[in-house]
Formats: sequence, structure tokens, C-alpha cells
Amino acid sequence: MKAFKQSDYHVSGHGPRNLHVLKDAIGKLHGELESDMYGKGKVIEDFQEKMAGVLGKEAAVFFPSGTMAQQVALRIWCDEKDLKTVAYHPLCHLEIHEEDGLKELHHIKPVLLADENRVITLDDVMNIDEEIACLLLELPQREIGGQLPDYTTLEEISAYCREKGIRLHLDGARLFEVLPFYKKSAQEVCGLFDSVYISVYKGIGGIAGAVLAGSKEFTEKSKVWKRRHGGDLISLYPYILSADYYFDEHIHKMVQYYEEAKELAEFYNQCFGITTLPKVPVSNMFHVHAEAPKEDMQDLLAKMYEETGIGLTGHVRENGEKGSRFEVSLGDLYSRVPKRRLKEAFAKLDERMKSR
Repeated sequence: MKAFKQSDYHVSGHGPRNLHVLKDAIGKLHGELESDMYGKGKVIEDFQEKMAGVLGKEAAVFFPSGTMAQQVALRIWCDEKDLKTVAYHPLCHLEIHEEDGLKELHHIKPVLLADENRVITLDDVMNIDEEIACLLLELPQREIGGQLPDYTTLEEISAYCREKGIRLHLDGARLFEVLPFYKKSAQEVCGLFDSVYISVYKGIGGIAGAVLAGSKEFTEKSKVWKRRHGGDLISLYPYILSADYYFDEHIHKMVQYYEEAKELAEFYNQCFGITTLPKVPVSNMFHVHAEAPKEDMQDLLAKMYEETGIGLTGHVRENGEKGSRFEVSLGDLYSRVPKRRLKEAFAKLDERMKSR
């Protein structure tokens, strides 16, 4: 959306994904540092050790993508039980965004749990009518606005899986973003799971990549599968340096992003014909639902951007025949938007929604 790109202020994210992401990280380096090579070397090993400590696991492995990391994790747990069946949410990333990679590459069958509009509950897990090797939980559940189960439910699911010999894997692409809501540390949450994946480019803000963590035995097996998947590039240091730099830059701001997301959601919910999901965010992200078709909403927003200089989103999606929606994810940019201009923008949005 041209008007969005030309806005004076953008509300979501950390800023443009340009080469400065790497430049800033390299600028922090002092002295000589050799490149990693095929998964070995100080730069990658130090970062893996750091992330293992942050997550409270014995070891961690850096992967070039979360898609690769999670398929590898589920393959390891299936091989352990000699059982090619796992369970996850119907809107799990592996189910809707990976071209059936888990099924085609690893011949693993998924059991889909829960209605697609809500999170997985303990009853859903207890009522699985076939044996599974692993259960995957995504925190937060992105495709339904970043909803979360309460922490007691997580503890109950974890205890049940351990009792039944079911491995529990965490899709924690946005793990750090939900910690302020749970009021728990990463180690406490990850302690409920046998394996954990985190993204290093979403809330953290690096270039790309992922970390897979678990026991030493698990991570050693994951290194073999990483090589089989072609994940051992000759060098991964651009991804690692940016991930390490921006982790330190952003990790202490997750409470700020969470509080700002709740404030921003209130602005949206005060507008005619607009609601957020969840109504009160449980992380730095949420979805905005509008009672206007995609094309109408795009035109309405473009005019508002031109009048106010405030860009809310550049990506509007269809939501049924008469509605639209888009995702909001708070980062460094929100605090730079003048509150007066932000309030004026939402007053314009409310006015335009009423006059449609």
C-alpha cells in the first residue's frame, strides 16, 4: 500500500528490514572473530550456549529457519517412539504454511486438535483417540490473534503428557512476547516442554533464523537432521550476529511492547465497526477485525494515512464476505508516534467507519 509506505509514522514493528540490521550488529564487534563453518566455531557455539541458558535447556542449536527446526524436532520424537503420528492445532504453521513438508518429507501424520477458533485445552489432549509421539503447542496461537491458554492449563497438559509418555514441543516463535502476560521466566515456561523452538527475527528483530533447544541427546540428533536438511550453510554468522545483537537490544522491552499493545487495542476498540482479537491482548500482537470488505478498508485506510501521516498497516486481508482483518505486532516504532497525532488518526478512522 503506497500510502502506508509514505506515512510519517508506522505503528507496528521495529522498523524497515534493511541492511542496517546487520550493520548495527557488526558495529558492536571488537577485535578479530572468525566465521563459523558448517555449524562449528566460536560465533555459533557461544550463541547456542547463551540461548540454552536463556531457555533453561541443556543445549541449543541454531537453524536457518523455524520450518526446518520444527520438522526436525517432530521427526526426532517420532523416531524415538517408532510412531509417525503427532498432534497440533488446525492452524499450526506446519499445517497451513509449509506445503505439507512434515507429511511429504518425513511421512508424519498430524492429528488436528480443537476448533480452529480457540486454543487447545487439556480435554482436547485427553480425548485424542489414537496414540501420538508428540504434541505441539504454539504460544501464542498466531492465526487466531495470538490467543493463549492460561498457565495452569499448560502445567496440566505438561503433566498429562509426561504421565502418558507423550513428548511436548513448544512452538515458541514469539515466546518472549508472552512472558509478561504469564509473569513467568523463559526457563519456567520451557521447563514444561521437552523441546523448544524460538524465532530470532520476529520480536527479537534479527535477519532470520531459529533456535531449537532441549536435552544434549536431542540436540545432537537435531544437528544430524539439520545437515540432512541442508541447514549447515558454510557460514551462518550474519544471522547469528544480528540475532545476538537484537536479542540484547529488545529482550528487556517485552513488557513495554505488551503494555503498548493493550493501549493500542483500546484505540481500535473505540472505533465504530472495529474489534480486536483478543479484545485485551495477551502479548505484543493481536488481530484487528473490521466490518468492511478488504478493498473498502484499504481505500479507507489509505485516505486516513494521507490525512494524518499515521500508518497502521500495509496488509489487509479478507475476513468473510463482508469483513477484513489485519495483524498488529508492536515493537520499537510505537513509542515514537506522537500520542496527539495517534489519537487524531483513530478519530479519523472512527469517523470514516461511521460514514461508510
